[in-house]
Amino acid sequence: MRETIFLFSITSFIAGISLRVVEPMLPHLATEFGVSVSVASSVIAAYALTYACSPFIHGPLGDRFGSTRVVAISSIVAALASFGCALAWDVPSLAVMRLLSGFTASAPFMLGLAYIGNRVPMAERQPVVARFVIGTICGQSLGPVVGGVVTDLIGWKGTFVLVGSLFMVVAVLMWVRTRSQWEEERARSPAGNVLALYAQVSQLRRVRYVLASTFVETFLFWSMFSFLGAFLSQRFGMRLSLIGVVMASYGAGAVLYTLVVRQLLAAMGQRRMVLWGGVLCFASYAGITLTPLWAAVIPCVVAVGFSFYLVHNTMQTKATEMAPQARGIGLSMFSGAWALGQALGVAVMGVCVSLFGLPASLIAFAAGFLALALWLRSNLDRL
Repeated sequence: MRETIFLFSITSFIAGISLRVVEPMLPHLATEFGVSVSVASSVIAAYALTYACSPFIHGPLGDRFGSTRVVAISSIVAALASFGCALAWDVPSLAVMRLLSGFTASAPFMLGLAYIGNRVPMAERQPVVARFVIGTICGQSLGPVVGGVVTDLIGWKGTFVLVGSLFMVVAVLMWVRTRSQWEEERARSPAGNVLALYAQVSQLRRVRYVLASTFVETFLFWSMFSFLGAFLSQRFGMRLSLIGVVMASYGAGAVLYTLVVRQLLAAMGQRRMVLWGGVLCFASYAGITLTPLWAAVIPCVVAVGFSFYLVHNTMQTKATEMAPQARGIGLSMFSGAWALGQALGVAVMGVCVSLFGLPASLIAFAAGFLALALWLRSNLDRL
């Protein structure tokens, strides 16, 4: 079981790289294809579209055929799509290949959570989930670095070949090492029509509470983080490269959390963890908006990453148990709430920034995150 969870984490790591690898190569793509950066950015939009929608397909497939089988096959498709990106001759052809890549990218993380939910007892689950998400955190943190450095060294086509090769290696490992589990996982598959199962799961009160809380959590948090770079540029006049380094320190806080989660659970329990997550997040953004020194922002951003996972890791653990009869479907709905909250939050934050400015908007959304944490502390049993 530990080996399988590790393979899920490694696959999520590669998917995280694939998710973020295009961002720094946009100028290269624009020059290569003779288009504007705005036109080239459609490659990112294509990936994001299927990344957000695909969990609703992966969830039922994972329930029906088993998480390990679906991730092994989807990783092969991801490898072929990445190789296809290297063969693209214009922006539309590259966007089509990235569309296919995005379709496969959410499977390892979501179905990895479902696998953990099926195999690890609830009392032991949160530290396991926390260690598992290290793969996704590190992959998404390193994705822009890989995209920038490797593209400079061997070109954008070579970068996609590298990503495809990594996907293929882990797909083969997943296929070989987990094949013996496939029939056992399939035997657990829930009976019934997929749409009927979605309707059944959505009627559960616990599911509605988890989805609503997750929507609000991502609505508030990722809207703040998405505009943090703009704030740093406005307040301190930082160069983009330095802003990238400062924002990457979020990942250090997230990894730090995974290293101490077991001790935190023993000392504080889930209720106090979510409470202190809200308090620390609010204090961090207050520090970011008030400090006159840009260097002081770095420990604040580390604390932001740590505070987010104090809350979010608890939500992830709750999501693995909210629909035990159909975990893949339940977690696909969890992923949908996460994506919808992030998308709408950024849009609303943009309006608030235009009306009230960046500092006031950051503080207001941080106060909202604190209010959510206070609510979760009192209502955690409903989740």
